Amino acid sequence: MSGADLPTLPPVRLPTEAELARDALSVPLVSRAAALARWAESGVPVGAGAELLAASLAGAVTALGLEAEEYGAELAVEAWNFAVDTGLVEITEEDEDAGTATAAPGADLDRLTGGAPEDVLDLWADGLEAVLADAATPTLEDLLGEDLESLDPAGLDLEALDWDADEEAAFLDSALAQLYLLAATDEKVAAGAMVPLPVVAAALVVPDEEDTEPEGTGEPSDETLEEVSAVMMRLDEQFRVLEGTGLLEYDPVDPALIVEESEGEAGPAPELPAEEEDLTRYGQVRLTPLGVYGVRRRMREAGLDAPAVGDLATADAAPLLLALPRRAHGAAQAEAEGWLAGRDPLTAARELLTAARGTDPRAPLRRLGCQLALSLLGPAAEPALREVLDDPELGGLARVWLADRDAANVPAPGPEMVYWLTVDTLAAQLATVDEEDPGEADELRTLVDGLTVQHGTFFEHAWRVDHPATAEVLEAIGRLHPDPALAEEARAAALRARSRAE
Repeated sequence: MSGADLPTLPPVRLPTEAELARDALSVPLVSRAAALARWAESGVPVGAGAELLAASLAGAVTALGLEAEEYGAELAVEAWNFAVDTGLVEITEEDEDAGTATAAPGADLDRLTGGAPEDVLDLWADGLEAVLADAATPTLEDLLGEDLESLDPAGLDLEALDWDADEEAAFLDSALAQLYLLAATDEKVAAGAMVPLPVVAAALVVPDEEDTEPEGTGEPSDETLEEVSAVMMRLDEQFRVLEGTGLLEYDPVDPALIVEESEGEAGPAPELPAEEEDLTRYGQVRLTPLGVYGVRRRMREAGLDAPAVGDLATADAAPLLLALPRRAHGAAQAEAEGWLAGRDPLTAARELLTAARGTDPRAPLRRLGCQLALSLLGPAAEPALREVLDDPELGGLARVWLADRDAANVPAPGPEMVYWLTVDTLAAQLATVDEEDPGEADELRTLVDGLTVQHGTFFEHAWRVDHPATAEVLEAIGRLHPDPALAEEARAAALRARSRAE
């Protein structure tokens, strides 16, 4: 996969590598794998594929103290496989004639127990890849829909099975990407809120509108509901497998909602909940902080641009200013705070203002980012703002900053500066939103409506504003203004602005 043509993902907030490594070491699957690696110090007989033999499995269960657990053997096998996949144990001797081998602690055990945080995270990520592959691989029973004991192995054609490994892996990746985006953009999810499984499933189905809503009903079609329900059950199985890795926290679907098989035929998946029902019964999930790290790591390895808050802490001011307006409020503030930390406030303010200058297409966005960053600075930055009061590009935002802090002797802006700042701010807002998105388009309409109410003669003056984006801003107002008469006035002003520029 290449990220060359893909957009930059929203940034996520991550703990330090040391904190993430501690999280990884506390994952039961990891701690059990390490315990089994130490248990294998004297050598453990295993099968040719490094799998535990019956006698060895019993010893592994005992070594982990899982004798009283109903699924103790399964947990031991999972931990052993994780140890093999990560190099915590390795094959030391093989007996080809007997079809057996001997396993012992691997060199990576010391990296896990005494290595640097990045060593721990590397090993955890290696094991995660193996578990992800297992989670994306259905059992033969799932594929064939029947008991394996009733099958004739000689007549089984594996190549004819309706299963595409790449498609299955892409499905799981898409589900994890949805959870990642929610962790990056939803403050409640970032703070630990769970996501209902039907929400994740519906996002993966993403059907065309005409296929989801029977004409005139405004409700999802039966076909859509069935597809979302099937995806829910598919995710339920996969998330149960992944929970042990520490990648995610998962409350599974209530077994009472699942119709058991009857007369050899699988029953239907549970229907989607009515609005008033308890969504938690239908499963809920979220990526853990370690999971956010793991998904981001995989995305970056696949070539995507997946930033984290703090990446710009040592960057120049210009990339910081371009990034801030496109980020959620909390992430933008945290990024700006990280950049300002350790910098002299006055020097930082001057760097920000210098980077905000320009007449290029991205300059309005930099000035909007500059306002966001400067809002975090106190009185120590004031001299830098006063130095640009006469600057035609920065004088308006400098006056706003000073007025917000009740500074003395702030000269009032002239009409030309007011209109220029208004056009500049609208140009920046247009650069941060998608007009095809109904929610963002509504926000823009509210903004331009308030603008014309505040400045009753705005269009009479705006077309004369000496700003590179004047015509573009007026055309956008013409598209978005809820009042048809004012929208027409904006379009006429845009024509004048273009004629003036020519």
